[in-house]
Amino acid sequence: MRVSQFFISTLKEAPSEAELISHRLMLRAGYIKKLASGLYTWMPLGLRVLRKVENIVREEMNRSGGIELLMPAVQPAELWQETGRWEVFGPQMLKIKDRHDNLFCFGPTHEEVVTDIARREIKSYRQLPVNFYQIQTKFRDEVRPRFGVMRAREFVMKDAYSFHANFDSLEQTYRVMHETYSRIFSRLGLQFRAVAAETGAIGGSGSHEFHVLADSGEDALAFCPTSNYAANVELAEAVVPATPRAAASKPLEKVITPGQKTIEEVAAFLDVPSQQIMKSIAVVDAYGNFALLLLRGDHMLNEIKASKVLGEFRFASEDEVKNNMGCRPGYLGPVNSQVRIFADRSAAAMSNFACGANDDGFHYTGVNFGRDVHLDEASIHDLRNVVTGDPSPDGEGALELCRGIEVGHIFQLRTKYSEALNATFLDENGKAQVMEMGCYGIGVSRIVAAAIEQNYDDRGITLPVAMAPFHVAIAPIGIKKSEAVRNAAEQLYAELTVIPGTEVIMDDRDERPGVMFADMELIGIPHRIVIGERGLKEGMVEYKGRLDLEAQQIPLQDITKFIQSKICD
Repeated sequence: MRVSQFFISTLKEAPSEAELISHRLMLRAGYIKKLASGLYTWMPLGLRVLRKVENIVREEMNRSGGIELLMPAVQPAELWQETGRWEVFGPQMLKIKDRHDNLFCFGPTHEEVVTDIARREIKSYRQLPVNFYQIQTKFRDEVRPRFGVMRAREFVMKDAYSFHANFDSLEQTYRVMHETYSRIFSRLGLQFRAVAAETGAIGGSGSHEFHVLADSGEDALAFCPTSNYAANVELAEAVVPATPRAAASKPLEKVITPGQKTIEEVAAFLDVPSQQIMKSIAVVDAYGNFALLLLRGDHMLNEIKASKVLGEFRFASEDEVKNNMGCRPGYLGPVNSQVRIFADRSAAAMSNFACGANDDGFHYTGVNFGRDVHLDEASIHDLRNVVTGDPSPDGEGALELCRGIEVGHIFQLRTKYSEALNATFLDENGKAQVMEMGCYGIGVSRIVAAAIEQNYDDRGITLPVAMAPFHVAIAPIGIKKSEAVRNAAEQLYAELTVIPGTEVIMDDRDERPGVMFADMELIGIPHRIVIGERGLKEGMVEYKGRLDLEAQQIPLQDITKFIQSKICD
């Protein structure tokens, strides 16, 4: 491809609203152009990258036995009403009407549509298992679209759905898809981690997320570097402390703590570490029942874990705290309280701790369970986020934390949708059975942004070769003025373009070297060859890898084989 026959639209500065580095660089490099909030046009350069991701995803899905189809983006309300998700999915769903006033939505996901296909087409166990997939545009009306294509309203997704005669078959396909996803992200050249995860709104039993590792990631991940354990912090278990609770050794004392309400303020005022402060969090469940959740002062509540104990809940208002505890928030504690108490495992192991006295301006010190606070075993649960250094749940070492960008998620849906839509088949005995289901998603357009978050420097994008828009850039200096440069560039261009799998772009603009180099570095071309009159006189051209610190001189007669070896590597 020649730049004069292509379309490159780079910017020196990104628009001010672009916060994340991938958003800034994709706009500057001309990968995308904003149309409206959360809506982007994929420009020619960006589309090349997107298609490369799609192709690798498609190749690996086909290799795993997936069967590609394409379902409508616009879906009838009736299907969603059958599963009960028409109202449940919430305002993220873009609902529309046709000219006959029939309700539709622009599909945010396709569980209903694909299950409708299965119930119409699959009649016998002999047709199972089957794994359908598509690569298609989805729409979710995000409350606050941001970070470019990382959290856009319209996005490209690969979604697959498998149907099975039994759970064993589902588990087998689930393992195959886990391996398939690992191959996809490995081929893309990304550093990633698969972690155990919550099923969320999709539902089902087992679930794994695939994260591209990046400091800008929204998700915190816990992993053990000496074992295979890895989980989203939302799910990672904080195990029971190995050291049992120490016996009471200090008397209970009520001390004045004027204006000291936060853990940090109380710890500083009492001159004790935050680990010795009991954090009391007031909540109200779906039935209006008030309760206290107890955590060690340096730990954070995990709301997903808490919801497994309480069911749906919310944090109590200041009035509710006053009505139930007789004090303002900041002075809550379990001593002499008449409300339900749930304690985190680490909190339950504390002794001689400080906590609120349920009296404005006062705290207790020397508090102990058993003597001062009743706590039965049924009230002790895993309620907190894990922290670095916590024991790994598999017993093989200590946890570390990192951040990741979720780009893939696989679920064992089981029968949530097949039961709701009556997707059944006849087994070997001619008896109707409900199909088991799996669901497997990859954010294709999100991968591009996530990859840039992991691969950039102060000059621009540094994508792996498998994703780069072109592999090699030829930069002829003074191509319009020098016949020697023009001939050498054309000859090299012809030689490189016939190498299988090698994509070449020649910058045949009449631009200064600095402009050409800056553009090629910004858009992320892995290999650059500079051809100039001075070098040609010595039979040399200049080569520089995108991440190389220095350029090197290569004989013109050897450059084609040199590049071929680089591409093969």
